[in-house]
Amino acid sequence: MAKTVMIVDDSASLRQVVGIALRGAGYEVLEGCDGKDALSKLTGQKVHLVISDVNMPNMDGITFVKNMKLLPAYKFTPVIMLTTEAQESKKLEGQAAGAKAWVVKPFQPTQMLAAVAKLVMP
Repeated sequence: MAKTVMIVDDSASLRQVVGIALRGAGYEVLEGCDGKDALSKLTGQKVHLVISDVNMPNMDGITFVKNMKLLPAYKFTPVIMLTTEAQESKKLEGQAAGAKAWVVKPFQPTQMLAAVAKLVMP
């Protein structure tokens, strides 16, 4: 059975690029256009990994991760932050919220897929 990865980014083109890479590697893909939208789509189904941007309207990625981790079904879901932010302080804030990896844009799909394969829940 395919593993499900949720992509949360306000850029439709970025969701598309990441989605193509993930689907090509055999993953099912869910999409959210910001943290609020993504949270509303987490309805108890199994999500093996979340890839989230940091800077988004309505709810930023770090706030989204904190809120997602409060939901019992997603408490242990690994998160990769995919962002233009490279500051150490942001990374630490992301880690504190529960992010397991930090990938800076522009990224190589192969680099991202390697991180996904390493972190995706069994």
